[in-house]
Amino acid sequence: MGNDGGSIPKRRELVKDAARAPTVSELKATAHESLNHAWTHDPLTSELLDLENAVSDWRGRLYNYESILKGLMPGDSDDTKTTESANGESPEATFASTGIKSLRDIVKLKVKRYTSPGTKEKGIWACPVTLKELGASTKSVYLVPCGHVFAETAIKQIHEEVCPECSEPFHSEDIIPILPTEKSDMERLAARNEALRAKGLTHSLKKDKSSSKKKRKADEANGTRSATGEEDTAKATPQSATSHRVNGINNAMTASLTAKVLAEQEERNKRRKLAATRN
Repeated sequence: MGNDGGSIPKRRELVKDAARAPTVSELKATAHESLNHAWTHDPLTSELLDLENAVSDWRGRLYNYESILKGLMPGDSDDTKTTESANGESPEATFASTGIKSLRDIVKLKVKRYTSPGTKEKGIWACPVTLKELGASTKSVYLVPCGHVFAETAIKQIHEEVCPECSEPFHSEDIIPILPTEKSDMERLAARNEALRAKGLTHSLKKDKSSSKKKRKADEANGTRSATGEEDTAKATPQSATSHRVNGINNAMTASLTAKVLAEQEERNKRRKLAATRN
């Protein structure tokens, strides 16, 4: 063209050097990196995950207990509620997307830390049976309702359905894989959750109070009264309900975290009201 010796490249010449598809090893490396991130960061706040105070939902996802408490506090819309990140990073998920409606929908995990004798290191979180380090490289599970965490291979070696740590009995369907990646595990967990809901139970095997409230509202609509005194409880003030929530927690650390979150929520609400009056 133009007798200058040049040429117009054709389409097949432009696309023949297109980006290649990732190899199997590259896909595995990416999946491992993503899994490692889920083991070390809270998806609601993008903050580092504290395994000493970690909880899990029915899907086997990990959260900091404090971020769940903040998400359950009233005040914000359930559709837009997100927990604040101290490091400025955007959270990976909103609280509404977790499907967690109460503390009964989560299980507090009990993870053991092991430190080599004679060292000042913090040690590693490891399975108490196999001593394998817990994380992305080890397929791990926890038991409901006790919450003890083990390597999956350790639980498979147990012939009795009794927790090796606390001797609390469990059923095979209550072995929850942590951060499952296999489709069969996800389908099993979904089926388990549906079965529990049908029985009026939550992930922690405790009674689902939301189903009781729905039943009570239906009874009230039909002109019936509950003989259990639930109507008086529903009329309780938010302050008395909050105090009851803190006083009813047996674990000192859990009660302390709950009180801290409640205080932060109260302070945040005061600032909002003050700002509203100024405007």
